[in-house]
Amino acid sequence: MAARRPITDDDRRRVAELHAQGLSRNAIAKEIKRSQATVSKLAAELGLSFRRERTAEATRAKVLDAKARRAALALDLLGDAERLRRQLWEPCTLVKIGGKDNVATEHPLPRPLFDDQLRIVQATGLAVERHARLVELDADTGHDNARSLLGALLGGLQAKHGTDPE
Repeated sequence: MAARRPITDDDRRRVAELHAQGLSRNAIAKEIKRSQATVSKLAAELGLSFRRERTAEATRAKVLDAKARRAALALDLLGDAERLRRQLWEPCTLVKIGGKDNVATEHPLPRPLFDDQLRIVQATGLAVERHARLVELDADTGHDNARSLLGALLGGLQAKHGTDPE
């Protein structure tokens, strides 16, 4: 078993400093290369706490950031689908390489070959499906509001009638 490093005044100072910056216990532990238990011990010694409210607030912010990123990605996917769809009927150039000298020859076409059109349609469909999935993922279904309303109603009824749900 490796010998434990003694806790130093520098460790205490860094914990206080990083805590003041709003870092979590885990982030501080990683930063100062100490265990989470050591950071908790130092924080308690310094009269610092890692309140759950701050963690919950940070989590809500990350959830909102992720939702915004998914919305931007969904728009990009829809744009990709539109660009792919337009290629179905656009003129294109078929390039063939062959002969003993591997010479490239170009053949203008009024639209892509059938196999290429099929792949374009498949890619377009995939982009549209992914767009729809991202939009559905972040859709406000109203379930949270209904749950909150029912919880408030139940709490009011219990308060009025003096009943306890347990």
